[in-house]
Amino acid sequence: MKKPIEDYGFIGNRMTGALVARDGSIDWLCLPRFDSDACFAALVGAEEHGRWKIAPKNEVMACTRRYLPGTAVLETTFETAEGKVSLTDFMPFKPDGTTVELVRIVRGISGKVPMEMDFVLRFGYGRTIPWVRRRDYGLSAVSGPDAIELVTRAPLEGKDMKTVSSFEVEAGRSIPFTLAHHASHDTPAFVDDHRVVLRHTVDTWRGWSGRCELPDEAPQKWKDAVERSLITLKSLTYRPTGAIVAAPTTSLPEEIGGERNWDYRFCWIRDATLTIYALVNSGFFEEADEFRKWLLRAAAGDPTQMQIMYGLAGERRLTEMELDWLPGYMGSRPVRIGNLAHEQLQLDVYGELMDAFHAARRSRLGSHRSAWKFQGVLLDNLRKLWHQPDEGIWEVRGEPRHFTFSKMMSWVAFDRGINAAEKFGLDGPVDEWRRVRQQLHAEILEKGFDKKRNTFVQSYGDSNLDASLLLTAEIGFLKTEDPRFRGTVEAIEKTLLQDGFVLRYQPETSEDGLRGKEGAFLACSFWLVNAYSALGRRDDAEELFDRLLDIRNDLGLLAEEYDPHERRQLGNFPQAFSHVGLVNAAHNLMRADFGPSEQRAGRTEPPHSDENPTEEHV
Repeated sequence: MKKPIEDYGFIGNRMTGALVARDGSIDWLCLPRFDSDACFAALVGAEEHGRWKIAPKNEVMACTRRYLPGTAVLETTFETAEGKVSLTDFMPFKPDGTTVELVRIVRGISGKVPMEMDFVLRFGYGRTIPWVRRRDYGLSAVSGPDAIELVTRAPLEGKDMKTVSSFEVEAGRSIPFTLAHHASHDTPAFVDDHRVVLRHTVDTWRGWSGRCELPDEAPQKWKDAVERSLITLKSLTYRPTGAIVAAPTTSLPEEIGGERNWDYRFCWIRDATLTIYALVNSGFFEEADEFRKWLLRAAAGDPTQMQIMYGLAGERRLTEMELDWLPGYMGSRPVRIGNLAHEQLQLDVYGELMDAFHAARRSRLGSHRSAWKFQGVLLDNLRKLWHQPDEGIWEVRGEPRHFTFSKMMSWVAFDRGINAAEKFGLDGPVDEWRRVRQQLHAEILEKGFDKKRNTFVQSYGDSNLDASLLLTAEIGFLKTEDPRFRGTVEAIEKTLLQDGFVLRYQPETSEDGLRGKEGAFLACSFWLVNAYSALGRRDDAEELFDRLLDIRNDLGLLAEEYDPHERRQLGNFPQAFSHVGLVNAAHNLMRADFGPSEQRAGRTEPPHSDENPTEEHV
């Protein structure tokens, strides 16, 4: 039987990451990058498509797991009739970046426990069986450009095109396993002592997480949730560039057995502003600035060619294809790699970029001379585009429409340009920007607002609602006390709040070009927490926030969506956007008068870096 999505833990080294199941099986790992081909693909396939399981040979009576405090080091403890044993999984930080390692340490706690290993290595998303050779340190596997060294003192045996092992571990003893990836034309690097590597990894993580800045008086449950979300976001960051991958997986379904399965191993522009606010409010200015610089490099160039998403280093060609040899998670097909949405027109990304750069400038992140020149070019292009229909923030695969939120974010683009020019003394055609801003505002109120129902609608002339409109006051389009904002929140409550969680929209009535339905979208549910907070509905905000914390898995991780009927997580996992939503909602609750929502709307200033910025070269 397929494991639930929430059954997995996540470990990473800021180059790539692995999903580790409660039963000790690593069912997903891409090497050497998040977006590389998977060598363990059982998550969206079967065992024969690649996995690495280490577990007790006999029945497990109890299993518990945790992250070592302040780290992304995962510890799973198995209790059997023969004794108790722990399995510690982590990915070390390698300064040279040429070798990616995954370390697994089996440690005896009590008794003497028989263990077994099942190592099924398949490159190319489960399709390619490598050439495996025995070594004095374990084994070596090669396929095309990729090579894997498995280093262990446990006995290894080849069986049915896989490698197995049977061994015992007694109290006080440990047996390490290290998987090291390198280019097949390179000589494998020396694997360090596992105790030294573990200590260094733990110390590095705790040194970083210890910098998190949260109010002392906040509930400990909230602070713990924020810290875990921030560690998850750090784990999802691609170290060489500062990009934050939306999720480390592909094709985990939004509906079990359905076709809404997408590759999320890229970086979306739409997440930018909220990500920067989550980081700076938590005290991580360096990470926010690295992300800002990635945004500038990725989107740089002809603004008519700007995309809604890019690869981890800013790659633009994200060709979508289907892997027909994989059956999908619980039969959810197709399994896709690449993402066709990178070709879409989404007007909201112009507003997101302008808003992100504005937030960064207000937080004194780096130097912004190059960014301002680029922003001016973006606004020149948006003046020609904003009248057009687009595919919207949710990347519908139906016909383009005049999405209300897309128009609102176009308004944001010009508003932030005007504010930057006025606040920081920057040059630009401000009078023209004011004219366009006013034109957009008037059109949205005329065509995107239903006066009879007192709510904004998903698109012009439409009756459907959209959860993105919960951000209407946060982006500054309306004041919080405006009855049109309150009416929109109340309408979304009545229509899109189902079983205590928020849907993006109703797929059955909103033409998005796809069959089936989906779960509640967790980022949108956190947006409702923020809307409640802004409206002074503190009890409702706290109740919903705690409800959202309760659906995290036992390790504090969230996927993209949640099925309240089946009480299970859906979509790619762990999802950066969900954890960004959690962090910002927590800060809004902990700092009601000057949280991220108030900062974004321009009613208060965000935290700022004390560093003296210098001009970056891009």
